[in-house]
Amino acid sequence: MTLAIVLAAGPAAGLTTDGGERLVDRIAGQWRRAGADEVRVAADLSELADLVAAATGPVLVSGADLVAHTAVLKHLATSPVGPTVALVLTDPPAAGQATVREERGQVVAVDDPEGATGVFGGALRVGPADLPALAAAARTAAGGGVDRLFADLAGCGTLIFAHRVRLLVAHRVGDAAELAAAQAAVAAVDEDRAELKLSVKERDDFFTTFFVSTWSPYVTKAAARIGLGPTAVTMISVAFAVAAAVLFGVGGRLALVAGGVLLYLGFVLDCVDGQLARYTRHFSAWGGWLDTMADRAKEYLVYAGLGYGATHAGFRYGWALAIAAMTLQTVRHMTDTWYGVLHDEAARRPRAATGDAGGIGGKLNAASTKVQADTGSVSYWLKRTVVFPIGERWALMAVAAALFGPLVALCAVLVWGVLAFAYTGALRTLRARWMRVPVLTTVDTGLHRDDGPLARTLPTTRRPLVVAVFGAVVAAALLLWALLAVHRGGDLPGWALGVALAALLGAAQGARAAHDGPLDWLVPAALRAGEYLFAIAVGVAGRVSPWLIFGYVFVLTLHHYDLTARLEKRQAAPPLHAATLGWEGRSALLTIGSIAGIASIALATLGTYLLVVFVASVVLAWVVLPARVRGGDRSPG
Repeated sequence: MTLAIVLAAGPAAGLTTDGGERLVDRIAGQWRRAGADEVRVAADLSELADLVAAATGPVLVSGADLVAHTAVLKHLATSPVGPTVALVLTDPPAAGQATVREERGQVVAVDDPEGATGVFGGALRVGPADLPALAAAARTAAGGGVDRLFADLAGCGTLIFAHRVRLLVAHRVGDAAELAAAQAAVAAVDEDRAELKLSVKERDDFFTTFFVSTWSPYVTKAAARIGLGPTAVTMISVAFAVAAAVLFGVGGRLALVAGGVLLYLGFVLDCVDGQLARYTRHFSAWGGWLDTMADRAKEYLVYAGLGYGATHAGFRYGWALAIAAMTLQTVRHMTDTWYGVLHDEAARRPRAATGDAGGIGGKLNAASTKVQADTGSVSYWLKRTVVFPIGERWALMAVAAALFGPLVALCAVLVWGVLAFAYTGALRTLRARWMRVPVLTTVDTGLHRDDGPLARTLPTTRRPLVVAVFGAVVAAALLLWALLAVHRGGDLPGWALGVALAALLGAAQGARAAHDGPLDWLVPAALRAGEYLFAIAVGVAGRVSPWLIFGYVFVLTLHHYDLTARLEKRQAAPPLHAATLGWEGRSALLTIGSIAGIASIALATLGTYLLVVFVASVVLAWVVLPARVRGGDRSPG
C-alpha cells in the first residue's frame, strides 16, 4: 500500500487557491489521483515520523507549498529509476530551500551551492527499504520542514535519484502572488499532450530521434486507446523481427526490401513499447526484463536470417559472419552494462578536484561531460552515433540488406561494430583508470562472473582480469588454429583442446579473488569472450553444422543477458542459476564431448539442457514464485 503524507508546515499551509480550496487539501487530492492508496496530513515532522514508522509500502512525501500538474506527482510516484526519488526543479532556490547536485540522475550532494544543478522540488518517494532512514531523518529534523527532512535523509547515505520536470509545470510558492502565477502556468499547459511528448526519451540516438520518435508517439497514443499494453507491443515487435529474419533468409530483391521495411517497423514498435509504458505509467520488473531480453533475441534472430540468406546465396561463411556478429555484440553489451554500473557508482563517490584534472582519464571525463551537455551539436550527435547503438544497427541492417543483400549487411555490422568496440573500449579504459571504482565488489561477483562449482575449488590468484583475458586470448588462438586446420582439410589435435581448456580454466582462479582493480569491471566481458570463442572452436574442430554452433551460442547469450537484465532491474539471481553449471563446467563438458568425437551431440545436448533450464527459470521467477507470494499474502495470519 502506498501512503502519501503532506507536511502542513510553513507559511504555504494557510494559502488557498482561486476556488477557495486550501493548498494542503489540493495537493492531498492530487496524491490520491496520482495513485496513493492513503493520504494523510502531518502537522510536523514528529507526526510524519510516526506515520512513516507504521508504513509497510512506499511513502510519498510533499510539502504544502508545491503547485504542479497531477501528472508530475504521478510520474514521481511511478518513476522506475529507483526506490527513492526526489523531485528536482530548475527554479532559483528561495530562502530555506535545499539545493541539489546531481550526476547521472543521482543526487550526489545536497546544499552544495558551488556545484548545485537544481533545487529540491518539495516532494519525494521513499522506497520501503529506506523508510527507517526517513523516520530517523524526520525525528532528527523535528521542527524543520520538508527541505530539512530531505537534506537529513540524503545525509544518512540514502541513494536518491532525481526526477526532473519536463514540459509539465511544478513550482514551490510562498505567498498568494506566487500561487496565482503558478496556477496560471499550470493551466496554460495541456497535460495529456505534454505526457505524450514525455513518453519519448529525452536523449536518444540520432536515428531514433529523427526517424522514429518524430511519429512513434502517434502509434503510442493509438495503442493506448485500443487497450494494448507494453508487453503486447513488445511481442508484436518480436513478430515483425522474426518475419524480417525469415525474409532475409529467403532472399530475392522483393523479400529483402520487405524484410528491411519490417525490421524498421519492428524497431519503431520496440520504441513504442517503452513510450507506451511511460505514457500509461505501466511499469513492472517483468516488463523491463522482457524488453531487454526481447531486444537481444530479435537482433540475433535477424543475424541468423542474414547468415542463412548469405549462405543460401552462395557465400560459404554466411553463418560464420552471423556467429561473429552475435559474439561481438554480446561482449560489447557486457562491457556497456558494467561500464554503466561503474559510472553510476563513481557518481556516488565524487573525486576531489586536482590541478591536472586527473590526467588523461580525468580530461576525457570532463570532455565527455561537456559534449553530452551540448545537446544537439555536431559533436553530441557524432559521439552518440559512433558507438553504434541499436537504432543505427537496425537501420544499417535494414538498408544494407534491402539494397545489397545479407552478406553486405553482416559485413557492415561487423566492421562498424569492431570500430565502435575499439573506440569505446579504449576511452572507457582510460576513464575507468581515473575513476578507480571497484564496482564488482558491490555485487555478487560469483553470480555475475557466472562461476560454477569447479571455479570455487581452484586456487586463487590476485589478478582476476589478467587470467580472464589470458583465457580469452587462448580461446581465440584455439579458434584460429581450428579454422586453419579445417581449411587445410586436417583435424585439430585432441591434446590441443585439453591444453586450451587448462588455460581457459586459469581464469577460474580469479573466482574468489577481490575484484577491486580499476579495470576489473571488464572481467565478465572477458569471461564471456573466452567461453564463446572456446565453444565456437570446439564446434569448428568437430565440424559441427554452423547453424548448431550459432544456436548454442545464442542460448548462452540468453543466459548471460538474463543475468545483466536482472542486474539492471535490481532483481535477484535466476532461481535455477546453479543448474547452469558455470562457464568452466560447460567448457569442460564440451571438451570431453569433442575428444570423444561427439562434438555435435555435445553442443546440441548441452544447448538444449541450458534452454530448458532458462525457460524453467523464467517461469519460476515470473509466474510460479510471484503466485506463491500473492497466495501467502492472502492467507490468514
